[in-house]
Amino acid sequence: MKYLEGAFAPVTEEVTAFDLPVTGRIPAELNGRYLRNGPNPLNVEDPAVHIWGMGQGMVHGVRLRDGRAEWYRNRFVRTPGFAPMVHVFEHARRVFALAEGGLPPAELDAELNTVGLCDLGGTAQGFTAGAHSKHDPLTGELHSLSYMPGHDFVQHIVTDAGGSVARTTTIPMTRTPFLHDFALTESHVVLWDTPLGFDRFECRWLPGHPTRVGVLPRAGGEVRWLDVGPVHVSHTLNAYDDGHSVVVDLVTAEGPFDPADPGAIRPVLDRWTITPDGIDQRRLDDRPRDFPRVNEARATRPYRYGYSAATALYGIPFTSEGPPPDDAFTNALVKHDLERGTAEVHGFGRDAAVGEAVFAGTGAGEDEGYLLTYVHDAERGAADLVILSAQDFTGEPVARVHLPARVPLGLHGNWLPDH
Repeated sequence: MKYLEGAFAPVTEEVTAFDLPVTGRIPAELNGRYLRNGPNPLNVEDPAVHIWGMGQGMVHGVRLRDGRAEWYRNRFVRTPGFAPMVHVFEHARRVFALAEGGLPPAELDAELNTVGLCDLGGTAQGFTAGAHSKHDPLTGELHSLSYMPGHDFVQHIVTDAGGSVARTTTIPMTRTPFLHDFALTESHVVLWDTPLGFDRFECRWLPGHPTRVGVLPRAGGEVRWLDVGPVHVSHTLNAYDDGHSVVVDLVTAEGPFDPADPGAIRPVLDRWTITPDGIDQRRLDDRPRDFPRVNEARATRPYRYGYSAATALYGIPFTSEGPPPDDAFTNALVKHDLERGTAEVHGFGRDAAVGEAVFAGTGAGEDEGYLLTYVHDAERGAADLVILSAQDFTGEPVARVHLPARVPLGLHGNWLPDH
């Protein structure tokens, strides 16, 4: 079971370390915490049927202040059953770990200890904030597209800047979809109903199920559904309104998709332009990558730069151009210039196990800031927090913070700047 070995192998101990050693210079303007969540299953009864993403979540965090790495902590999300293991972010000055499929969020304290389960985004039907809830940087609202197995509807939930549910829209479905992510613009919510969904309570690819894209006004109302060819949708990079059209940049893959083997697909970057007449689908980059992120200050609006990762999850060589040579790397970060249609690649070693990178803005420019990600250091058998300059993307890292422990390849996180 490869999802319990190598870069995925869980760690067994919670670690706390202070005054971490650094190679390079931590930018003094980076004051805050970089947190990332992911599955860390222990005591798996039958590894042969284990599904990556199931089991206890673990949050890894590094505290930066005044050019120093003050601490590293990793903490289990301590809740009953399957703990939130997908995402971690801040809303209304509180930190939450988020889960998939109707499991409630957990609140964490400043040192990553679990306060307990909570009802962030809670509705009368028992739904809560979903795994890929999105902030609107203009309004401070949190938007969630949430589903629960066994329900033939999903809910768009808007939580205001203070943490209270402002409005909820119920969207009827033909069955429970696997709705891991969605898209948000200033005026619309975009969701997809693909062949990946729940047959009773089993998540699987249903080849006879049509693929369709729904466009919902953010204020609520009816969903406009449009049909597209069968496709698996992984994650959204960003989306925005363009006159009467909606532009969505997203990671897709040909099906079928097996939840028990998520690394078996080849994810690519596409642009879907949704017009009153249909959907124009265009390939932006056919090299395999996933975990797309954007400068969150540009979320929901037109933008130029996006970032993604080629990770060991898929194990497919990623090269700047042409067929991959024998020594091609499978660990890389990519900066996309969507205005010019170009991409820069920052490659790491074969055993580096780079994960999702998040953008930490330090100025008004869209790429004025840094990318932060955990990267495995094979020589030390532990991870580094790598800090790259977004404006010198292919250059040497600005800093490497050397952690005392390994960080398994995981899912999503955020940069939480000091207030």
